[in-house]
Amino acid sequence: MLAIIVTALFISLLLNIILKKFGLPTIIGYIITGTIISYMFGLHNVANNFQLKEVAEFGIVFLMFTIGLEFSVKNLKEMKYEVFVVGSAQILITALIVFILAYYVFSLSQYSALVISLAVAMSSTAIVLKTFNETGEINKQYGKNALGILIMQDIAVIPILIVIGVISSSQNSIENIMVGIVLGIVIIGVVLYVVGKYLLEPFLTQIIKTHSDELFIGSILFLAIAASYGAHFLGFSYSLGAFVAGMLIAETKYKHQAEADLVPFRDLLLGVFFITIGMQIKFDVMFEYAHIIVLLLFAIMFIKFSIIFLITRLSKKNNKRTSIKTAFSLIQIGEFALAILELARAHSLVDSPYGQVMTITIVLSMIMTPFILNNLSSIADLLIKSDTDEQQESMFSTSIRDHVVVLGYGEFGQNVAQKLKNDGEFYIVVENNPDMFHLAQTKHESVIFGNAANREILNKAYISRAKKIIIAIDNAKKLYLLSQMIQRVVHPDKVIIKIHSIREKKSLMDMGFKNIIVENEETSKEIINYI
Repeated sequence: MLAIIVTALFISLLLNIILKKFGLPTIIGYIITGTIISYMFGLHNVANNFQLKEVAEFGIVFLMFTIGLEFSVKNLKEMKYEVFVVGSAQILITALIVFILAYYVFSLSQYSALVISLAVAMSSTAIVLKTFNETGEINKQYGKNALGILIMQDIAVIPILIVIGVISSSQNSIENIMVGIVLGIVIIGVVLYVVGKYLLEPFLTQIIKTHSDELFIGSILFLAIAASYGAHFLGFSYSLGAFVAGMLIAETKYKHQAEADLVPFRDLLLGVFFITIGMQIKFDVMFEYAHIIVLLLFAIMFIKFSIIFLITRLSKKNNKRTSIKTAFSLIQIGEFALAILELARAHSLVDSPYGQVMTITIVLSMIMTPFILNNLSSIADLLIKSDTDEQQESMFSTSIRDHVVVLGYGEFGQNVAQKLKNDGEFYIVVENNPDMFHLAQTKHESVIFGNAANREILNKAYISRAKKIIIAIDNAKKLYLLSQMIQRVVHPDKVIIKIHSIREKKSLMDMGFKNIIVENEETSKEIINYI
């Protein structure tokens, strides 16, 4: 096992270094790694291992948790049209059309046609949301459309799995199953409401007061995993529970730090997930049914594109360009389709050749997706050219730029913030002391709670777009570490550093920083001259 892990790590690192030189996403490298090691070590059957799949699925769990952190309950209410209307319509119409074609045109059995149609209706949450999160396109209208549809698809996994269970077994009636689901919804709703409203923020506040990073990370991992397991225990998907837990934490001041701490776990487990996807590719089946797979792939993509484009065009929020980008974002078949097919195969609802052909078609569509997502604008340009469409679309993305970022809200940071406010400068404060954070909130500052030495927190402050960054912290050791982090993100000329004594100046100058000021009564006024 250790040899497999070491080999997988080496191959994935090597592949991704090469792919990054061509601007290709790491997802492709992980999938290819899975295919290579499955043939090197004969691991095709391991790809169907239940324990491995559960571990891999937690990559999606943490992804949905971080997506939930971006969308509070209020945001979800605002997106109810995208989730419940557009998402439901996409699933139902896609499944209906594919079922008709599979059953009446290709003469598949009734149950095989039903399972395949439901699988095809799914798109890839893992690839689409990971890519949109990295590029910031999740804030654009087509990103919101895609998110709404994907959330509905995640919800739909529950009734789909119920349908498969009912048609494969006569032991449970549909009435008993539905009663269990409704009861589960009530239980999880009450528990999450009570925890979110009365317990969550006080609990996290006590954790923060310990000043222990590992305790905070442990508490976030506990909340994400516990919520996902609780949802699964009540008959729902792991990722749906994690998404709801993320939304609850989004209502607290700790959302940014929680996301920053969870990102490494999310990306590592997503890598495992995509490796298991690659392990399911079998070249002998691919070559034998190559013509069918290619036809299926493009036929499914055309059907899904047409349906999503037409549905999203019904909303006044979406112009043609936005609908085109939304449709191209979701034309693939997703990871939940693999789970649906696996369950159906276990109950002999889908014949072996059809199941393997569909699995390879799904994996190939997922491999193509990063290339499509990275070139959405170019693809849209081929179909429609309109500057006004692009301008209207960009209104949904953040426009924060040329601002000042103040790292630290102690006495000096407060003086700097007051001077910036008096001079009409827009600024964002980053602070990880709960008392100072609360003080900044009471003064109605634009403040983010989190550790400024974490790159994800700096990204939340849009540091790469800032015209100046002011480091206003008192701890000399942390100041040096933070300066090293900042140096990797922005040019040193953009950075203004406050120090306590001239002795600290030399090491910072050796790192390339020039705007270094020794603290005194006039320092906050002097800093303004650098901006």
